[in-house]
Amino acid sequence: MSLPQPTEAPASFNGHRVAVVGMGIEGRDAFQFLVREGAEVITVDRNPRRAMRAQEDLSLLHGLDALIASQGVPWDSALLVEAATRGLPVFGPTQVFLERCPSNRVIGITGSAGKTTTTTLVHALLSRAGVDCVVGGNIGRGLLGQLPDISPDTTVVAELSHTQLLRTTRSPQVAAITNITPNHLDQFDWDDYQALKYRIVEYQTEADRVALPFDEPRAAHASRLGPAATTWFGIGEPPCRAAAYCDRGRIFRIDHQFMDADELKIPGQHNLRNALAALAIVGDLVSDRTAAAVLSTFTGVPHRLELVAELNDVRFINDSIATTPERTLAGLRAIDGPIVLMLGGRDKRLPLDPLVDELRGRVRRVVLFGETGAAWAEWCAGLGIDAHHAGEFASAFAESVGSARAGDAVLLSPGGTSFDAYPNFEARGQHFRDLVNALRQEGSPADEC
Repeated sequence: MSLPQPTEAPASFNGHRVAVVGMGIEGRDAFQFLVREGAEVITVDRNPRRAMRAQEDLSLLHGLDALIASQGVPWDSALLVEAATRGLPVFGPTQVFLERCPSNRVIGITGSAGKTTTTTLVHALLSRAGVDCVVGGNIGRGLLGQLPDISPDTTVVAELSHTQLLRTTRSPQVAAITNITPNHLDQFDWDDYQALKYRIVEYQTEADRVALPFDEPRAAHASRLGPAATTWFGIGEPPCRAAAYCDRGRIFRIDHQFMDADELKIPGQHNLRNALAALAIVGDLVSDRTAAAVLSTFTGVPHRLELVAELNDVRFINDSIATTPERTLAGLRAIDGPIVLMLGGRDKRLPLDPLVDELRGRVRRVVLFGETGAAWAEWCAGLGIDAHHAGEFASAFAESVGSARAGDAVLLSPGGTSFDAYPNFEARGQHFRDLVNALRQEGSPADEC
């Protein structure tokens, strides 16, 4: 089945009968927006307690003028496919926002990894520099709900996922792609997934700008897909004039040394790349002095290599955002010392092969949990890697604590999604935090550590 073709929303939804499908953050925002515009709104969700109609009820399509589907609703769900068959337009909240937004500078940031940290950093840099700005999108805060607070002079910083770009026919004035690596192959084929990432530049004009990594070929390819000017960033000696790069441990902005890489608070080469992306995106809106003040104090985003506690010389690190093996690899490489790794969740059909060297070299023990735990335990056993499937999450945590020694890190960096047991990765990360805090209250990560 081919991906849906996006279409422009009407100039106003006043008097239209519209169904909002998926009543999470985006859905609630869309509902309030439509009410403000004078639409008759029907709310739809898989959970009947959250909405007027159930998502499985195709009869709700009768008499509708349009649907707005949240990004979490599968594009090939029976309801949306049937709507398209009947000729009903299906809009995404991001598309409606980009059409209605009065801002002269919308910054859109996408990528397979790093987009939340980069978005957060960009917003922090602009805020510290005194720029009137708002942040939203895939970062956990809706965009449509902020429309009343946005003026032409407001800078909008938007994290955009591939599913938010699925139904867009507009691009932000400033776009950025942190990287493109295999992800979500349980929902999209590889070509379609890449095409959705590239959509962020598809509708840019010559007056627009895109920030891209010179050392990530798939993301760099976006420079050939539109007329926008390219701003480059990356690690290593740049092959062209770059707005931000790190070479031999020194960070440069354009042609002058700016700060040393070891002055960054956030750990790991992937976070160094996120910092460089943020510097390239903000450009000359932020001075060196302001940028250095932010980067030298920014400690990261929750659930992304978050140090929850250090108990009896054992560090407990929450990297629940790591829903792919590649992100787990980045987490492993960012941490010093031996590691007890909590790995598991739901498989995205991505190969675990990139983890082999780290699992054999620096990981003391792999403790598996969740839906994919048994299969991944078998894979580890076949490679001679010390691993055990502990079952559900709390049992895996307890086993990890029992396996840890002084100087170790107990790292939750699952490599799989949370949807086998949790509504999202944040809930899984919070469970990890709660278990660590309970351990703290007991007064020991186990005296045996």
